Amino acid sequence: MTGQHPQRSVLVTGAAGGIGTALVAHLAAEGWQVLATDRPEVCPNSAADLPPSVHWLSADLQALALGGDAIDAFATQVDSITRSKPLTAIVHNAALQRLGSFAELTPADWQATLAVNLLAPVAINRRFLPDLIASRGSIVHISSIHSQLTKADFTAYATSKAALSGFTRALSVEIGGQVRVNAIEPAAILTPMLEAGFAEQPEGLAQLESFHPSGSIGSPMDVARAVSYLIDPANTFLNGCVLELGGGIHSRLHDPV
Repeated sequence: MTGQHPQRSVLVTGAAGGIGTALVAHLAAEGWQVLATDRPEVCPNSAADLPPSVHWLSADLQALALGGDAIDAFATQVDSITRSKPLTAIVHNAALQRLGSFAELTPADWQATLAVNLLAPVAINRRFLPDLIASRGSIVHISSIHSQLTKADFTAYATSKAALSGFTRALSVEIGGQVRVNAIEPAAILTPMLEAGFAEQPEGLAQLESFHPSGSIGSPMDVARAVSYLIDPANTFLNGCVLELGGGIHSRLHDPV
């Protein structure tokens, strides 16, 4: 409901993507002040068309993962926006997917994947932990079904997401009495990127839908609604949850007939 969180701010990474766009729109509609972050080249050039509750910040997550001056400068921008509406939630949605066989993936591929998908959340959480403790806030990591169930050529991505889910559980044990930490592991989500991948083979998209017991694949709004529930300050006992958002596919065994 609009106006539900009028005095609270949420930071969302990867805000320009398919899921990120839905997150920003849904959380803003619910009354959150949204700090939307993404790479400089995909951030809006003008804030004229944005709701007044949405603030765009450019962020190079590979640089933030290293800490130091980059994350200090980023934190200064965040602090300037959240003075009157405290930072109460962080949603780590940004992800990098470098595909290729294990033999083909380079050290640079591994380093970039781990920097964006794991080490940037670690660095950001660490930097803003005092703010989240003060607001009794929460953290949500957008992990992936690949943390549990993967396929060839996804080795780096799957490893990073498995680490992110593990980080969620471990951090929830350590700081769960002060800040709640949860994650979501989506299966296939109908983003523009996914649709583009099936542009030349629409039958493949239909087959992907059929693989899910729900008979469908997820929408970005499915993720946004789940995030909204996880960061709701009223859900004080919801901690250490790694939510399988997959239309039942996490439970399905594909054996030869």
